[in-house]
Amino acid sequence: MQARLIVCPLFLAMAFMATVRLLSAQPDRHPKVVALEKSDNGIQPILNGPPETVSMKSGFVVLNAGHSVGKHSTEHHEEVLVVLEGSGEMLFRDGSKLDLKARTALYCPPETEHNVKNTGTTQLRYVYVVADAE
Repeated sequence: MQARLIVCPLFLAMAFMATVRLLSAQPDRHPKVVALEKSDNGIQPILNGPPETVSMKSGFVVLNAGHSVGKHSTEHHEEVLVVLEGSGEMLFRDGSKLDLKARTALYCPPETEHNVKNTGTTQLRYVYVVADAE
């Protein structure tokens, strides 16, 4: 009987400590506002992914006329672009393309190699959002 009294408080203390560790490991996700400003390289992060978000990352991109972001793949993410200003193209590995223009949104599925190019005469400004698709 005496052994049970020693084990029980020990078990409760261990369970309490595990709960405290688990709760302290939980990320502090909260609403926020981010001003959209052009950065030195033309890409300003908005959301940086975990632990700030569950899986979402996003950024604000400003491309000068004739410039592109460079070929890249969505890998295991899906992506949406929301065009705020300007015009351009999303170019794909197979040679196909989608036109970008202000007040449009484009979806790019996982495992898709693409590039975004400003084909207009003014700056192309858009927000991208990516999230895990798995």
